[in-house]
This record gives sequence, structure tokens and C-alpha cells, in this order.
Amino acid sequence: MTRTKKNPSRNKSIEDVAHLAGVSVTTVSRVINKVGAVKENNRLKVMEAVKELKFQPSIFAQRLATGKSNVVALLIPRYEGVFYSFYALELIRATGTLCEAFKLDLLLHLTDSHSKVPLKLRGVGGVIFSDIIGTRPQVEEALDLGLPCVIINNYVEDLPVSCIAVDNFGGAKDAVNYLISLGHKRIAHISGDLTTQAAIKRMEGFSAALKEAGIAQKEEYILKTDYSRGQARQAAEKLFKMAEPPSAVFVASDSMALEVMAVARELGKNIPADLSIVGFDDNPSGLYGPVALTTVRQPLIKMAEEGVKELNRLMNSQKDAEIKKIVLPTELIIRESCRTI
Repeated sequence: MTRTKKNPSRNKSIEDVAHLAGVSVTTVSRVINKVGAVKENNRLKVMEAVKELKFQPSIFAQRLATGKSNVVALLIPRYEGVFYSFYALELIRATGTLCEAFKLDLLLHLTDSHSKVPLKLRGVGGVIFSDIIGTRPQVEEALDLGLPCVIINNYVEDLPVSCIAVDNFGGAKDAVNYLISLGHKRIAHISGDLTTQAAIKRMEGFSAALKEAGIAQKEEYILKTDYSRGQARQAAEKLFKMAEPPSAVFVASDSMALEVMAVARELGKNIPADLSIVGFDDNPSGLYGPVALTTVRQPLIKMAEEGVKELNRLMNSQKDAEIKKIVLPTELIIRESCRTI
């Protein structure tokens, strides 16, 4: 028996839609891309033909027709454990969700602060820079090209660019003031990576709170890290070995604060009896340990959403659109990891 193979149906083209609807290709293009005026009866014919043929418009053809790209690049600094980071995952999740709502395609790009290779911005309609660690030249390049861009998690005063940042200074100050209100005077700080604006501002808030309370800042009580749990562990071990250890510590991230708590348990220490701890982030992991972590909640999801909204506005505005610079407030979340002296 001879079997005859059926020819697979070819992909439907815009010409097929035009032929079935009885209109011109130009009319079909206008309806699909929602540009130009089209008679209502012709629009209905085109939409019926698109439905019947199950026609999928080409993204590239749409870009050519409208002169715009709906691709948004999200640039996140690369660091160890980035895909295990609460901060990074929250930003990616919130950015992706809102891009989908705005019908924007998200392109994720991990940047290397030591790389000198320029970014490939061709075909991108806008860029969201998550912080600008080593990427300031790329921000300036995007601005020179007239490419809509927004910076999140960094307040930039000296560039004409929209930015959405968190009040890291105020959040840190609130955390330390809370410890001071409990009677603590020997307060340490485990900082994050001081190449980031967030870590710098959190340290400044720590110092400001001590100064306003008339408490001397001890240099040995300041331990600098790169935000990793490994360096947080080393910092915690140093604290517990001190001749006069602190009674409280403000840690620049919840992930590091949880590592400090782990070290304390291993050494037979009690939290908060032997050490009061405040973190920063409001990572859900802080709820499920032996002691619920007191922390500073930063609005990561709102920051990412505001960034996408602002970029979408700029992408759909005329040139020289007004830029916005926004600082979002933090909130102190009091749980079980601190005690009154």
C-alpha cells in the first residue's frame, strides 16, 4: 500500500488575511498594529479573518510597522548566588508580572561590573537598571541614544534619568533607634557590599542613629561584607569572640542576619538573650527559624512595579518627557529577635 503524505499547512501570512477579509494588506497591518484610521466594517472583517486563520502576527513586523520595540531589558549586577537571592528573585518576579500586563517582552541581562564590553541595546525599547554597580557608562550610553531607561534601587541625582529607590538611610536609622529604645548601647553593624548605594546608606543610617543618641561608634563593631552568608558567618564569629561583645547587631540583610543566628546557635548562644538582631529586607525565611527575625521591610515589589510603570510611560511619551525621582519608605517589622536590656 502506498501512503500519501499530507503537505503540512504553511504558516498563514498577512496576505492570506487580507485575501480572506477582502481588504488590502495595509488595512490588515493598521488593524493588527492599531495605527491609522480604519473603517469599522473593515476592522471587523480583518479580526474575523485573523480568528478563522489563527493568524499570529510577526513581532518583528509589528516593530517595523509601529517603529517601536516592546522589548524591555532588565539589567541586574551578577554576584554569587544571585538566583538564590530574595532581592533578585523578587525584582525579577515583579518586573516580569507587570511587563506581561503591559504586553512587554522581558530580556534579563546579568552584568559584570568588571567587564568592559558595551551592552548590545539594538532592538530594545527600554532598559531597567537594577542599581548601577559598574554600569554607569551603559546608563550614559542609553541616555545618549535617547533610549528610555529607569534606574531602580539607586537614587541618582546627577543624571537626567528616572529612578525609584528605597529609603535605606531611614530604614537603618529606624532599626538602630529601636535597639536604642530597648536600652542597647553596644550595637554592632554587619554591613553589605559598600560598592552599593544601599549598603552605604544603611551604614550611614546606623551611624546617624548612634550619633543622635550620643553613643560612641566603635570601629571594631563595624564588620564589612559582600552580602554573602559566608562573610556574614565570619563576621558573627568575630563578634562572639570579642572581649566585650555587642548586645545587639543591625545586619544589612535578612540572609546575613539568619546566618548570624545560625552561628549563635552553634556556639550555644541564645537569641535574643545573648544578642538582639535586626535584619533588613523582610525575607519570609526570617519567620520560620527558632526565633522570628525583627527586620526592616523594603518595598521590593512596589519598587520593581513602579520602575516598569515609569519605563512604560517613557516608552509611550514624546521625546524630552519629564523624568521622575522617587524614594519609597520602609517599615520596621518587630518580631522576637530583640530584647530589652
